[in-house]
Amino acid sequence: MTTGRPTGYSAISSYSRVEILHLVQEQPQRTIAEIVAATQLHPNTVREHLQRLIDEGYVVAAAEHRTTRGRPRVLYSAADGIAATSAVQRRKVIAAAERGDLMRRVLPGEDPELAPDALHQVDALVEDLIDAGFDPLVDERELTIDLTPCAQATAQAAHREVLCQVHLELMQSVLAAAGGPLSIDGMRPSCDPNECVVQLMLADAGRTREPAPV
Repeated sequence: MTTGRPTGYSAISSYSRVEILHLVQEQPQRTIAEIVAATQLHPNTVREHLQRLIDEGYVVAAAEHRTTRGRPRVLYSAADGIAATSAVQRRKVIAAAERGDLMRRVLPGEDPELAPDALHQVDALVEDLIDAGFDPLVDERELTIDLTPCAQATAQAAHREVLCQVHLELMQSVLAAAGGPLSIDGMRPSCDPNECVVQLMLADAGRTREPAPV
């Protein structure tokens, strides 16, 4: 199920936005000046990229708390679904759960492997991945999400490590915002750099596999 957006619309289809997102994931409450210094992008370009990421629910902005005179700076953080929450992201996960429930009523099949709260997490995650340009294949029994082939890994091979880390952090933020027992365990190891299978885990179930380094 998609939002009907054209291919390439995704906020993370641009590596410049991925790089900015990586910066605010690593260190929240960054200023425009800090991001400009780290990326060497023009301030106006950084502002445009940040606004796109905010519109998609990936980044949140907050005014700096000041105890002295002066105009408060705007601080940017990655939405993580817990400490930094995005109203856009919350609306998305609620809408995804409603659509998922509707589809399960209209197109009944085998009983789901997962409890309702975990199913709603998967609903939100799948919709977010589709919007980002992926074609996710979910295995509820094995708790895996196969994203192969990853077009972004091919197009941005030189930046694969950053791309993978950013995508895993985004997936975890969606799961956290949706609420439930599922979280990201890591990526399954593979000899093929274009192969991407993400392993999920249930809370209190322990790690199912050692995640591959990214």
